[in-house]
Amino acid sequence: MNLPNRLTLARIILIPVFMAFLLLQVPKGHTLFPHQDLVAAVIFILASATDGLDGYIARKRHQVTNLGKFMDPLADKLLVSAALISLVELREVTAWVAWIILAREFAVTGLRAIAAVDRVVISASKLGKIKTITQVVAISAILLHDWPLSMIGIKIGQPLLYIALIFTVISGLDYLLKARKLLHK
Repeated sequence: MNLPNRLTLARIILIPVFMAFLLLQVPKGHTLFPHQDLVAAVIFILASATDGLDGYIARKRHQVTNLGKFMDPLADKLLVSAALISLVELREVTAWVAWIILAREFAVTGLRAIAAVDRVVISASKLGKIKTITQVVAISAILLHDWPLSMIGIKIGQPLLYIALIFTVISGLDYLLKARKLLHK
């Protein structure tokens, strides 16, 4: 269990903590303490930051492992899924947007699993990385209630979420085409 894998595991462990801070409320919709949603946003952002950090450390120290290759994308998908489902519950994200994003994640995971049976690796693409970044930025903006731009009346969370949705669909189609080519060789 090297440092990159520990960071990935920490990201997974932070998911229920993030959700507890975001969703736990006392009766009548009041939070347990002031700025509870801000704490949830900070936890989400810190957990998201471990994604780039664990990969960087693994490559720099030559500590890339099969466990890391499996756990890292799983941790990303679990974190984004937890955030989207929570935001749907809070009525901050529409269910259809969350469904499309989650469907793409399941589909790509399935394609990778099918390819792995044939010992074919479908590695992360630049589009997939852009997709992840846009999702994290959009979710962070929504969690922060568009702060600081909301102070001057600018809402960015929802527009950013639609940009993330576009990259989600495009990168999903890209993976589908790659898998089709690789599996038909």
